[in-house]
Amino acid sequence: MGNGQRERVVVIGAGIVGASLAYHLASKGANVILVEAESIASGVTGSSFAWINTTHPESDPIAQLRASAIKEYRRLETQLPGMEIRWTGALSYSVMPNAALSGSGKQASDNLVCLSQILDLEPNLKNPPESALFMAEEGALDAVAATHALIAGAEACGAKILTQTRVLGFVTHGAKVSGVETTSGSIDADIVVLAAGTGITKLTDMLEVSLPIMASPAIFIRYKSQPNLVRTLISSPEMEIRQCSDGALLAAEDYLDDSIENQPSAVALRTAKIIRNELHGVNSIDLESACVGLRPIPSDGIPIIGYLPKVVGVYVCAMHPGITLAAIVGRLASEEIIDGMASSALYPCRPDRFSQA
Repeated sequence: MGNGQRERVVVIGAGIVGASLAYHLASKGANVILVEAESIASGVTGSSFAWINTTHPESDPIAQLRASAIKEYRRLETQLPGMEIRWTGALSYSVMPNAALSGSGKQASDNLVCLSQILDLEPNLKNPPESALFMAEEGALDAVAATHALIAGAEACGAKILTQTRVLGFVTHGAKVSGVETTSGSIDADIVVLAAGTGITKLTDMLEVSLPIMASPAIFIRYKSQPNLVRTLISSPEMEIRQCSDGALLAAEDYLDDSIENQPSAVALRTAKIIRNELHGVNSIDLESACVGLRPIPSDGIPIIGYLPKVVGVYVCAMHPGITLAAIVGRLASEEIIDGMASSALYPCRPDRFSQA
């Protein structure tokens, strides 16, 4: 435990990233107050496919972070009773699997599976490919339940949670931020951590610091169906689906536009038809919900993690994939904030890259 006992930290945003930060900071002894404008996991966390996906086919500046993501979630599983992850593995293939997978190098060759292996993994596939990439160590979680588990862990370490509390501004002394003004009053802080997803840009605008974070929409769909249709997580040109332990079938789809034919409910109906066409044994598939989630994606695609330039006392965490990176970033950021231990894995993510000439 570092010097956290004397550190007052306000974390803004109670999605899975903010919850992970609150838990890791509080477990180091920091005096943590987590502030959320709405309810816990009410933003993109609540409308996420929640695939812990550590593969990346191209040159990857955050390869070190991705490589640690699964280990960190495994660690959290031992610490938090409510952190339940389904380590089913992920089966991925494209229209031309061999050509597409060749770009992934040794990782692809080590994890390439043939047709018979694919059918062992997913016997209900009607149109299996000749080969695919199977990442046995990957999985998915219930992002809302995981967020609540992290917050319960933070509270057990003394953190205070304020929901339905909007941040109105910052308390500043020169270039130093010393607190936040909220709808519940002023809160003093030694460090303010911004983990509010796409809402981060409004917060940094208040501090006259511009960060290029785009709100990238995606559609998340939940169906009621019979169990044991899907064993792994399937990512193919036709569909991206996985199944929960309760039998719920989850799908993720690209957001196209806001036309009537591409509204979430319409996309969900088309996706249900595709699932029927791709899987044997779909006796029923009834739509439970379909919604749009806005993912916070920095303009260069690399997470923004670290202290804001030109402002003292403000640390920012904006990233995609947020679910995958939440556990590792929560730990590394807490070490930077409380222990002063700069992480080499976070160097490509520093906010000041946007202010450099």
